[in-house]
This record gives sequence, C-alpha cells and structure tokens, in this order.
Amino acid sequence: MTVIEETDTSVAEIGTLIRGARQNKGLTQSQLAERLNTSQSAIARIEQGSQNLSVELLTRINRALEADLLSIGAPRASHLRVTGGQQLSGTITVKSSKNGAVALLCASLLNRGRTRLRGVARIVEVDRIVDVLRSIGVKVTWSADGHDLDIVPPTNLDLDAMDADAAKRTRSIIMFLGPLLNRNPDFELPYAGGCDLGTRTVEPHMIALRPFGLEVVATSGAYHATVAPDRPQDIKVVLTERGDTVTENAIMAAARHPGVTTIRNASSNYMVQDLCFYLDLLGVRIDGVGTTTLTVHGLADINSDVDYALAEDPIEAMSLLTAGIVTHSEITVARVPIEFMEIELATLAEMGLRYVLSAEYPAANGRTRLVDVTVQPSDLRAPIDKIHPMPFPGLNIDNLPFFAVIAACASGHTLIHDWVYDNRAIHLSVLTRLGADVRLLDPHRLDINGPTHWSGAEVSCPPALRPAVVILLAMLAAKGTSVLRGVDIIARGYEQLQERLIELGAQIETFRD
Repeated sequence: MTVIEETDTSVAEIGTLIRGARQNKGLTQSQLAERLNTSQSAIARIEQGSQNLSVELLTRINRALEADLLSIGAPRASHLRVTGGQQLSGTITVKSSKNGAVALLCASLLNRGRTRLRGVARIVEVDRIVDVLRSIGVKVTWSADGHDLDIVPPTNLDLDAMDADAAKRTRSIIMFLGPLLNRNPDFELPYAGGCDLGTRTVEPHMIALRPFGLEVVATSGAYHATVAPDRPQDIKVVLTERGDTVTENAIMAAARHPGVTTIRNASSNYMVQDLCFYLDLLGVRIDGVGTTTLTVHGLADINSDVDYALAEDPIEAMSLLTAGIVTHSEITVARVPIEFMEIELATLAEMGLRYVLSAEYPAANGRTRLVDVTVQPSDLRAPIDKIHPMPFPGLNIDNLPFFAVIAACASGHTLIHDWVYDNRAIHLSVLTRLGADVRLLDPHRLDINGPTHWSGAEVSCPPALRPAVVILLAMLAAKGTSVLRGVDIIARGYEQLQERLIELGAQIETFRD
C-alpha cells in the first residue's frame, strides 16, 4: 500500500486542502469522521499534517467530500474563487512568526542539545528549512498535535547530502552561514531563492561575517565558504545594511565565538528579538536587545535542552486587520504583538480608522507584549504624507503592501514609496484589475486614488508573498466573483489563511483545474 509519510512536506499541504474542502461542505470534523468510520481526533491529526496518509484513505476522503484532493502525476496549481462584498465578523488569532521560525530553525544548529520550538506555524517556508535540516542529519520531529518541533542535531552534519532543491527554493538558506562557520572550516551552500522581489545582493551578509574569518566564492550555483582559523577574541561588526537576516547571521556567528562581539547598526525587529530570547535560554548573553547596538558574549560550546515559544507575527496581524478594514467589517484580531505594530496603527488612525485595543498581556515567551485589536467600519481618508517603510521601530517593510489596498479604500491621493525592493510596487499595481486607481510612477512608487468601487476579476497570483495576499484581500472587498490563480505562494508564509478567513464569514473556495 502506498503511504505518504509525515516527513513528506505534502502531508501538511494535503491536510490544509482537506480542512478547506470540509469547511466548504459545511461539515464538522466529527461529521467527516463519521462518514469515514474513524475518530474526530484522527481527522484533527490529518488536517494538522501529523498523520501518515495512504492513497486508499485519501481516495475515501475524496469521495466523502466530493473533492479532488489526490492527483496522480505532476502537481496541479491551486486557485481560489472568492465571492466578495461579504461582511466579516468574529475573532481571529495571530499565529507565530514565519521569519522568527526560520531564524530559530537555523539557530538550532548552534545547540548540541535538544531544541523544542513551541507554536510553529505549518507553512511551506518552515517545511523547506525542515527538509534541509533533515537532509544533513538533523532529527526534526513534529509533536502529535502538529504545533511543536523537536530539533536534535547530530555530532557531525552531513552537508554533502543537503537537499539542494529545498535549499534553492528559500532565501533563508543564506542564514546557515552564521551557524555553520563555527562548525566547519569549509562548506558549500546552494544559491538562495525565495520571492521574486528584484535584485537583492548578499554582500551585506559577507560584510557582517568577514570579521569571523568567513570568505565566500560564488561559482556554478553554489556558495563555497571557507573559514580562517585565526580571529581576534573581541570582534566589532558594523553592518552596512540594517537588515533583519544580516543581523541574525551576525548574531549566530557571534553566539559560538568564544569572545565578545559588538554589532552596530543592528536590526531590532521582531524576528531578531525572538532569536536573542532563544539564545538567552542557551546561555548566550546579549546586551542591548531592542536597540541598534548588540553585545554578544559567545560560548565555544552550547549543549542545552531548551523549550522556546515563538512570538506572534506582526505581518500576519497586519494582514488580518486589513481584511476587516477593506471589507468595512468589525473583527477582533487577537494576540497582536503591539510593540511591532504601533507605527502601523498610528498611520491607520491618521487615515481615520477606528479601533479598540485591549489591555496588554504577555506572549508565551514571557517577553513579547500582546493586545487584541478590534477594528470598526470607518470612512478612511488619504494621509497627508507619503507612506513608506523604515527599519524598526518604523513601519515594517513587509507591512507596506497592505497599505496599498487600504489606501485604495480611502478618499484622496496616497503616495506609497517602497524604496527597499526593486519591483514589488509593480506587483501591487495589479490592483487595477479589480477596479483600483493605481498609477505606477516608477519601480518604487505608487500613486493611489480612492475610494475604489471594487469589482470582481480573474487575476494571476503575483510571484511575491505579500502582494499575493494583498490581491486576495482586495477580492474580499470586490462585489461579485473573483478568481486568484496559482496561489501556492501564499502557503509559503501563511498557515491556512483562506480557511481562517472563511471562519470570519469570507466566501472562498479552493479548486484546481
């Protein structure tokens, strides 16, 4: 009997499809279990991607749901059919950070002991890094409920066996440089991939890691890294770019360097703080967390069994708030990491958004401050000044795209300046297909005139994560039926986004040609 095993990333994706198909049929887990002559807990494990699946069982699920969840041969792209103009209501909870999970998965290579990461989102980007870790000998195990990850590195990593296909499909592979340079005098990594956001040089990473003796030569699709044996005990690093992953790479290199490393112009963004909190559990003291100067007191050897609960994702929080804003709905977004959303909320208040904040309460990591945010139907107006991102504590670079669809709902002209990425603004101009008045001034600037009378349309999904979600959210506001084709990229950064929007009252159907 053919069995799709839990180590296969397709299990999580199939579980997501099953859950969506069940919800579209209006069935509870218990009702589906009754049709299949199994238990509700078994259905829960299947939907969480934590149970092996036989082809025979998938065939029975197909029949029970009148769906086509199992295809033989080449995989077919997923599409969404959205019936827009629906009011949303209820409460939706923010899941843990995609970028935080990726950083901590890489950082687990610093620890010879067991790392348990709690509350990890089941997303494609996580699955890709997990595949890479398993391929080099790391034991990675999901908990029975599919929420937590246990990670135990081997004594020696088998880098020659690295899953190059998984590595090439994620830009996060570049963050293996920091953890590996203290383990291996020479090694090789595949070129980094990820979203189509234009040219992004890796030179800032090289500048950050050269003080640790790292030299990298790029040839024929790979990074060839060598590490010089001699380096000073105390290292000073000045980052030429205050990037999140650049800062994380420098921190991870410093964590296993037996000396004191000072990192200036460091990012203090949410995923960097998550990494610092995790390393603190491992015994690595880091002074200046939350500022642009970090002092890392490294350890030559780290061998601890630790549990760490990931913080919530401010980018997902912004996505969910936007769903309520553009549909003119009252919804509550729970567990919003307020420290990393204050500029966004202040900008929205300037545009006329009415919202209510709960009292603050701590995240499971004991460090991050959370609130529940209830957005209310509001008449929005364009801001006086342009909207542009800045390094934390400014408006988050990844939250900027959501202001494009929000601005399209506001009265007046809004200038969006995306100075970081070469062509993300071009992807956002696709909003014109749904009726928005969006004028591309250059590859970095959009002039948006609202309010928009949204109308349904068929659109091919942009090849970048956040613009793809922006188009989906605009379709929620558009009257009539819209189709978003080729949405697999959304699963790279969001766990069951469309299914969770359905729970708020959105009408979204997943289908394949």
